[in-house]
Amino acid sequence: MKRKIVQIHKELCNGCGLCVSACHEGAIQMIDGKAELISDKYCDGLGDCLPACPTGAIEIIEREAEEYSQEAVDELKIQKENKSEPMPCGCPGTMAKKIVRQEKAEEQAQTERPVTAEGSRPSQLRQWPVQLNLINPAADYLEGANILIAADCTAYAYGDFHKDFIKDHVVIIGCPKLDDNEYYAEKLTEIFKRNNINSITVVRMEVPCCSGIIRSVKTAMLQSQTIVPYREVVVSIEGDIRG
Repeated sequence: MKRKIVQIHKELCNGCGLCVSACHEGAIQMIDGKAELISDKYCDGLGDCLPACPTGAIEIIEREAEEYSQEAVDELKIQKENKSEPMPCGCPGTMAKKIVRQEKAEEQAQTERPVTAEGSRPSQLRQWPVQLNLINPAADYLEGANILIAADCTAYAYGDFHKDFIKDHVVIIGCPKLDDNEYYAEKLTEIFKRNNINSITVVRMEVPCCSGIIRSVKTAMLQSQTIVPYREVVVSIEGDIRG
């Protein structure tokens, strides 16, 4: 039968494995460091893997293909549950993880006072990964989240970044100077569309090139029709909050 199905251009694949995580049916696997459609019957042709690919190596085409089989997909999932699966790209650093932290009175007190020689503030990070390029738009920690989107230099410039910004937020970082801001907008649009976002905070450096992250976020909000509480924070090179 002729139907819509995924086509992967291996010459464009960088081996990140994000499409494997995004494919809920398990139709894509990493083989010899490249993404590959393992069987037509596992691919529903809906294209959840497309927005996860940072290099544009995946497209939906129409061709003669075996009919999609939900029974085969269910059987494949059972097989995977019964054995330990390696990470898609071979790197455990891409695995989505929610970090549960114990709210101890002592830790709470530490977040309210300056760091001294006697102690240090606990981390407020609640999930992994944090790089926008690595985040799966379908990760469960995004649902209902307060989103912090930060230019990566801000955490180095502002000393109280964990206490003032990361706490109680899902963190997404990137560099609008070195990365593709159009891709940022597309990836954020997918994240906003898939999840009920509670609020969005954007933190950027005062340098002009850092404004790109603001444009990406606002474009994504418009494209996804996301209307939530929103604020922008600008950090100076000296580590102060501007405005």
